[in-house]
Amino acid sequence: MRNFHLPTALLPAGWVTDVLVSCDAAGTITAVTPGTPCPPGADHLPGGAIPGMPNLHSHAHQRAIAGLAECAGSGEDSFWTWRDAMYRLVGHLDPDTFQAIATQLYVEMLRAGYTHVAEFHYLHHAPDGRPYADPAELSHRVIAAAAAAGIGLTLLPVLYAASGFGGAPTTEAQRRFRTTPDWVLSLLQRLPPAGPMLGYGVAPHSLRAVPPDALAALLAGAPAGPIHIHVAEQPAEVRDCLAHTGQRPVAWLLDHAPVGPRWCLIHATHMDPAETAALAASGATAGLCPTTEANLGDGIPPLAAFQAAGGRFGIGSDSHISVSPFEELRWLEYAQRLALGRRNVLSGGPGRHTGRTLWDTAARHGAAACVTPGGQIAPGARCDLVVLDTTHPLLHARPGDALLDSAIFAGNATLVRHVVAGGACVVRDGRHPLQDKAATQFMDAVSSLTS
Repeated sequence: MRNFHLPTALLPAGWVTDVLVSCDAAGTITAVTPGTPCPPGADHLPGGAIPGMPNLHSHAHQRAIAGLAECAGSGEDSFWTWRDAMYRLVGHLDPDTFQAIATQLYVEMLRAGYTHVAEFHYLHHAPDGRPYADPAELSHRVIAAAAAAGIGLTLLPVLYAASGFGGAPTTEAQRRFRTTPDWVLSLLQRLPPAGPMLGYGVAPHSLRAVPPDALAALLAGAPAGPIHIHVAEQPAEVRDCLAHTGQRPVAWLLDHAPVGPRWCLIHATHMDPAETAALAASGATAGLCPTTEANLGDGIPPLAAFQAAGGRFGIGSDSHISVSPFEELRWLEYAQRLALGRRNVLSGGPGRHTGRTLWDTAARHGAAACVTPGGQIAPGARCDLVVLDTTHPLLHARPGDALLDSAIFAGNATLVRHVVAGGACVVRDGRHPLQDKAATQFMDAVSSLTS
């Protein structure tokens, strides 16, 4: 049994003081007791505690190119020109550099307040496209990086079978991603058993990369667990889907797959009103990555309408142009303000605080999308805590919901003081024990890629 004492904490019923959180050896909360002085032997974590945030969409290797695709090309830059730069990086990654990049990223996530990550893992093969001696080599490296950092992981091996709608063959640049349904399902059999900090699902990459027969085969053999898919990220994707299927991407998926609560539709940026309402009704989670979507010029999702229809959403850092749940949530709200010309769009109603609504929603639905117990400080949930630094000037005299409003909307200062993931305190007073070593190995890896 481990005990954490929190001077103030956000529980499902609201903010309370002097909270004792107890968890078992597996990191599951067994009791939450408000109004309790810190007992002997408890780990006292000063500050304001909120539930840990799941990061429901990550491509770990892309952290190495954050900021390196910002020089304008000769034509009109878009997602597709950025993708070319990413493919060039992919061609040079080996298992050691990949693990170093992932480890640094996961340390950064924890220090920023993410306590779980869904890794949408499509980098499988050697640079020449041939499988490694162990086909699960790079999946094992993801698992090792997460374990070293101490972050919870949902590993989502990706099915990538085509380069475009109509089953166009994959390109040479995609040779490291190329898989079949049987290959993905076989890979899952090669991985360690799931546990309190490790889970599995599958990820059909997108409708353009997964023909209907391949999607059906993957779903037929997939174990019970999360299913994540990119959908409706760019206007060109919508046009191509209409040309080949006669339907928009979200509409096609809802009509041809058993989309429900264990599904997460990543981006879902370009939806018409009918798709928006239908996706909300399905119980699936929209996986929104606003800093990446802004960086790539993808567009702004109809989130206000989706929320009003009861839609579930969580956040991810995707290409890791930013690694901060606070910034993702700020951009989520700000994009809606810019699109609609009003403030506090996602607050959830009169008298409600936007920061509280955003954090509560993304934490609970992000945990559901990862099919992991979490997203709240309550018995039965995993003990994932983010403790804000209430001694920081930006959080001074900010009680209750004003604390979260300020943490999200008062700027980019580092306001996380302590982080507990799976019952282990992995960040204390802003420091992760692995951060210096991970940073050195990351810099060595990046040097080897750019030399």
